[in-house]
Amino acid sequence: MGVVLPRTGRLADLGDPMSFVVELLAPTLRHITRGARRHPVRLVCRDSRSDPAAARHAVGELLREEGAQIIVTMAGTRVLPAVADTCEALGVPCVSTTFPWQAYYYGRGATDARPFRWTYHFAWGLDDIAHVFAQMWERLDGAGAPAAPRTVGCLWNDDLQGGFLRDARHGFAPVAAARGHTLVDPGGYREPAVDFRSHIHAFLDAGVEVVTSAATTADLDLFVAQAARQGLRPRLLTCSRWLAYPARGGRGRAPHAEHVATLVYWSPRHPYRSSLDGTSAAALAASYERRTGRQWLQPLGLAHALIEVAAHALGAAADPTDRAAVAYALGRTRLPTVAGWLDWTRGPVPNVATVPLAGGQWQRGRRHEHELRLVMAADCPAVAPDAPLLSAALTPGSGGPPSAS
Repeated sequence: MGVVLPRTGRLADLGDPMSFVVELLAPTLRHITRGARRHPVRLVCRDSRSDPAAARHAVGELLREEGAQIIVTMAGTRVLPAVADTCEALGVPCVSTTFPWQAYYYGRGATDARPFRWTYHFAWGLDDIAHVFAQMWERLDGAGAPAAPRTVGCLWNDDLQGGFLRDARHGFAPVAAARGHTLVDPGGYREPAVDFRSHIHAFLDAGVEVVTSAATTADLDLFVAQAARQGLRPRLLTCSRWLAYPARGGRGRAPHAEHVATLVYWSPRHPYRSSLDGTSAAALAASYERRTGRQWLQPLGLAHALIEVAAHALGAAADPTDRAAVAYALGRTRLPTVAGWLDWTRGPVPNVATVPLAGGQWQRGRRHEHELRLVMAADCPAVAPDAPLLSAALTPGSGGPPSAS
């Protein structure tokens, strides 16, 4: 198994859970059994260096030098597609995650009639994010109040992320608008941002109640500081991407906006277990915190599931040394994992299995200064909310992870 992960560069924090999982599983995942035959297994990593070109080179190295039969990867708006595209071109099975499936599938050039042959993915969709965020906007007046449409300011960049969110057919915007919300989009900004005053003026003029974004924490910090100076105080800020993770710049430092709401795709409270050894989500998160001294983060469960899926495909393939047979097995995989039930036979498109989302919010914690609380089950009834949704108290922060690419 070849693992392409960012150990250095801008995305290094997001490679940390994958590194942890490889170190955790490598000592015990030594063989794959197929019928009467037992095949030795190695997990071999290469650093993407948070760069698309380096990621493509890493795939080539894993094939030439290690003879990888399958590649797994995660993280990076540009890095993940670079890995997947290279695998598709070179004819090696690949499994990836942590990237909205529409951006993965349509963004890489597949169509409903022309799927990929070698590359597979599991994640949530842009439509799923829109549904979860919209449900939180609608419940700002309390669980017992009628669902209310909102005027929502869109803080989206001018790059791939912003383009995917705005896409009229597959994006976030049409789903949120269809629920009755008014979206105010003043246009994209260039990352890293230097000034959000024009966006803030547009939001003030439109009477924005809620702001939604996929900004980096550094850009969100700038927005929060400038919004406070100009008198923009939205009732809620929903943000995906970096704000789905705990602040890592100072190891445990508070997120940049108190009570920022985000998506939840995995947590220690999810009632799932590993197909490899029965490890629960709670036990995996506890092991990570105990061994690293850092707060658990959502990609941890998906990183573990990547290895589970790869091991399953190798074991289910008619010949695990035949890459075409492994790819065929991937496309027929139905597997319970520590990240939930993954099923590539049901769509929504070929090559993709979906992960349901809940709604979360960063609130004052008991074990950590801020903890991700589940405030809405949304499309994930397997987990019950453990906190109410609170109105935003936007306060400027400092520092934080750099821009994701």
